[in-house]
Amino acid sequence: MELFKTFKEIQKKQKAYQLVLNIASWDSNTEAPKNAIPYRAEMLSIISGESFSLATSKAYQEAVYGLFKEKDQLNEQSRKEIERAKRGLDKIVKIPKDEYVEYAKLVNMSQRVWEDAKENDDFESFKPYLNKIIEAQKRMIRYRGHEENAYNVLLDDFEEGMSKELYDAFFDVIKTDLVPFVKEVLAKKPNEKPAFITDLYEEADQKRFVEYLMDVFNYDLDRGLLKKSVHPFTWNTHSQDVRFTVRYLKNFVFSSIFAAIHELGHALYEQQIDEDLDTTNLNTGTSMGIHESQSRFYENVIGRSYPFWEVHYDKMKTMFPKQLENVSLDDFYKGINWVEESFIRVEADELTYPLHILIRYEIERMIFEDNIDLETLPEVWNNKMKAYLNIEPQKASDGILQDVHWSAGMFGYFPTYALGSAYAAQIYYTIIEELDFEKLIKENNIAAINNWLKAKIHHFGALKKPRELLKEITNEDFNPNYYVRYLKEKYAAIYLKE
Repeated sequence: MELFKTFKEIQKKQKAYQLVLNIASWDSNTEAPKNAIPYRAEMLSIISGESFSLATSKAYQEAVYGLFKEKDQLNEQSRKEIERAKRGLDKIVKIPKDEYVEYAKLVNMSQRVWEDAKENDDFESFKPYLNKIIEAQKRMIRYRGHEENAYNVLLDDFEEGMSKELYDAFFDVIKTDLVPFVKEVLAKKPNEKPAFITDLYEEADQKRFVEYLMDVFNYDLDRGLLKKSVHPFTWNTHSQDVRFTVRYLKNFVFSSIFAAIHELGHALYEQQIDEDLDTTNLNTGTSMGIHESQSRFYENVIGRSYPFWEVHYDKMKTMFPKQLENVSLDDFYKGINWVEESFIRVEADELTYPLHILIRYEIERMIFEDNIDLETLPEVWNNKMKAYLNIEPQKASDGILQDVHWSAGMFGYFPTYALGSAYAAQIYYTIIEELDFEKLIKENNIAAINNWLKAKIHHFGALKKPRELLKEITNEDFNPNYYVRYLKEKYAAIYLKE
């Protein structure tokens, strides 16, 4: 079919542009010098413009929209490619090129400004960039013809099929069924945090332990690498090049350990996608919610479990003998599952974590539905922290400036973290029915778990939609009660047993 040939030819060129942009982004976030950013942003905006022209060209539109009309004549994979291409084209086809280019330049600059603002606790320096990003997002939503449902558009961008109504129902379960339990646990936990949690751990030693974990989880270094960054993330262009970063805090070793396991969850997903999809637009995770289900599954269901540390705690003790000399395995397990009201989302415990997401979800709704004055954002943030976690940030880096997402224009992303955790719990109750899950962890046979997840989830890339995939795996629709059940079972055993 001539139209499909045209579509594939243009798509290949798009992938070439995206490779260049992705590599530049990786470099910007890991090792590019600060003063390189303005010139780099200018040059990358030109490449973004060329990519945009290609992605909205008459030939590409004719190919995508023409094939979409005849999609029933295509095989399943080709049909999915065209559906995904149309979804992407619909998002940008009405946006003027000059605005798209300026937005690309703005985002490249704003992420570096955010890094400096965070370091200096200076929201005022970042606020003009945040304002421009929000206004640009609103204009783009208007171009798409969805001004009346602005936040729904953003939510659907990151998790196809999700909306405020569905997220509201999900977070209502969290508020009703989980928040009282969180308060009960917080009231019962010991007042004094164990000293080993905030002891000093040298960065070089932390890095060696992260490298050990990479081997434990069977991360393929021939197709990936590890770097340090301000905010941990996973980066990929196809299944043969999947990289991730962590950050090292000398007085909080768990930051690097669990960020590494979290990002390994993302990275293993991408490495295990069918190689045959690499030349298509389906060679990535199907949604951010499913992606987060994998990172949270590895980080929490495996990485914060007792059986996992039965195997790996001795190794950690040999690498940190001074800090862990008098710390038993039981005490260590309680330490990695220590529950407290904390400021930083990425370092939050598993139990209070969804409350951090709830705060961001509610603020994003205010930004896109209530036109909140940005001057008041830090105050609003602090008030919500006080309401949900009973603590109030004293500096911007512990509050409004702690996350990179808004500097990158990623509004609508945050809710997928909580949704992914809930997906992970539902998947967990399926996997323990099909595998001797605990035994495999005790045998250090993570490969068998990887293989199960590959067969059920990873292999398909974006061939299946998130809700479709979840139902195929668990034989039921999304059910947030599994998430509440999982957290209550785990944390009642740690904190509420007599």
